[in-house]
Amino acid sequence: MKIGIIREGKNPPDKRVPFTPSQLQVIQRDYAGKISIQVESSDVRVITDQEYLDAGIEVVDDISSCDVLFGVKEVKIDQLIPEKTYFFFSHTMKKQPYNRKLLKAILEKNIRLLDYEVLKDEEGNRVVAFGRWAGIVGAYNAFWTYGQKTALFDLKRAKDCFDLQELHAELTKVQLPPIKIAVTGTGRVAKGVLEILQKLNIKQISKEEFLFHYYEEPVFVMLKSEDYYRRKSDGGYDRAEFHKYPERYESHFQKFTEVAEILISAAYWDPAAPRLFELDEIASDDFQISVIADISCDINGSVPTTIKSSTITDPVFDVDRDSHEALPAFGSQTSISVMAIDNLPCELPREASREFGEQLTKWVIPALLEENAPILERATIARDGDLTLEFMYLTDFVQSDDES
Repeated sequence: MKIGIIREGKNPPDKRVPFTPSQLQVIQRDYAGKISIQVESSDVRVITDQEYLDAGIEVVDDISSCDVLFGVKEVKIDQLIPEKTYFFFSHTMKKQPYNRKLLKAILEKNIRLLDYEVLKDEEGNRVVAFGRWAGIVGAYNAFWTYGQKTALFDLKRAKDCFDLQELHAELTKVQLPPIKIAVTGTGRVAKGVLEILQKLNIKQISKEEFLFHYYEEPVFVMLKSEDYYRRKSDGGYDRAEFHKYPERYESHFQKFTEVAEILISAAYWDPAAPRLFELDEIASDDFQISVIADISCDINGSVPTTIKSSTITDPVFDVDRDSHEALPAFGSQTSISVMAIDNLPCELPREASREFGEQLTKWVIPALLEENAPILERATIARDGDLTLEFMYLTDFVQSDDES
């Protein structure tokens, strides 16, 4: 089997890689005679062509002879090679309109598409993800944003830190007043957020303490969906029901907006679920949140102030509380500053790539040599010009011409 590592084609370019040189070196050694590897030459990766060459990995300009191709972000349509097997984040499962043409092209080119998001173990847990790094960088950016907004301290940008160690060193500059910080989520992303909060020695408290107690130091709360969603009919909550029928629930997040100054959104959001709050609520004098780090980055999604995504180059925009319009960052003390970068792990690309490659090496590489490996079958969105059974719900989406 011939594996190819593709050059990222999106703009702005993504510096991450699916595998580091040392990981590919180990794969070639452990699967000698079964797997060969080529890396497509690239001048945008955080890891250079020379680093791959030094590890004994072949670097080429044309990877069309490879059977299985690994990338990170969506592949540009004109760069898709027919009849191949691709692994990348396709961002199609929520029927994202901007990737409709991509999915259509994948079907037309008889490509087998496996999406990292649906690589799961037998218990349904994701096994390959950048979530921890999104959480780490997203939380760091929340405090960078707060420092810029209040002028209380000045952190180096995460993207300018050489590694996690330097990013941790920057956190010693953080000087916070007795503010309250709300974090939504309990998964991999939220655990990354927690790493930063613990590094800052910020005290974690319960939701009741968060809502009703005063503190003379900064504090934070980690909120589960059951803490702020209630069934419309009777105010109850059932986890299984919420995940299956989120439309039966309504948000009770308002009480947290009345005491929190920073919101870090790290929870997965189903488009059928209610939003945390509505835009018309942010003009209220009771709405205390002034900085939002939306790691989930669903545009017009769970956090309605995410009216657009931001970028690593331009990481923050403000939202006017009355007009709801986007403004230049930090132009007004009364507006809400929003950090909504959709590729946060790119700010620490070397370490994020290393952990990602470890996961792929453990879960995917052995499965590639197994006939009809269940973990790969479950992650296959398209094959032989058609959607697989689990993803047939995308049929109307992919056949539509609506670009909205």
